[in-house]
Amino acid sequence: MLYLEHDKPHHVPWNKGKITGQKPPLKLNEVWAIRIRLQIADKKRDLALFNLALDSKLRSCDLVKLKVSDVAHGTRIAKRSTVMQMKTKRPVQFEITKQTRNSLSELIKSQNLSGTDYLFKSRFHQSDHITTRQYARILKTWIEGIGLDPYDYGTHSIRRTKVSLIYQKTKNIRAIQLLLGHSNLDSTVRYLGVELDDALDVAENTEI
Repeated sequence: MLYLEHDKPHHVPWNKGKITGQKPPLKLNEVWAIRIRLQIADKKRDLALFNLALDSKLRSCDLVKLKVSDVAHGTRIAKRSTVMQMKTKRPVQFEITKQTRNSLSELIKSQNLSGTDYLFKSRFHQSDHITTRQYARILKTWIEGIGLDPYDYGTHSIRRTKVSLIYQKTKNIRAIQLLLGHSNLDSTVRYLGVELDDALDVAENTEI
């Protein structure tokens, strides 16, 4: 079918107006908005998943495969944990804050989990634990639930949230590298986009 120039159908790119590069971290008020909604809805698995994702700063492939024994010693939830990263084959340590420990404890008790069980069990029989795709879909419901556009956020938004807040307070990029388990500092700089952020801060405060 032939079209005159002015009659040609206008093709709108699928990603028009969408963030297709690095996804932004959540803001502190957005973190609490999601957390409170999950608490009110009594979604124990989702609340534990959200809290641990923030604390651990793990990639989704590592997060979904965590077992009870990775975060608990007997019936006590640990204050710190170390796991081996699938991507880098390097260990990374993370903190488990009090509210995360509480939500994990509630999850383990409610589902009667033992040390060898996966923390975040799948509701489907094909897998013993949720998949990274399922995690992404769960994240989408969290984002939509507080009125944000889910296309603007991804699983790396959660991974970047706490380290972004830490960097804003300390400017300690080496500490961020250790928390993320990056093998080199350049990866951390690119991941956070801190050089650009710092350059813009300087520019905004410079008058000529």
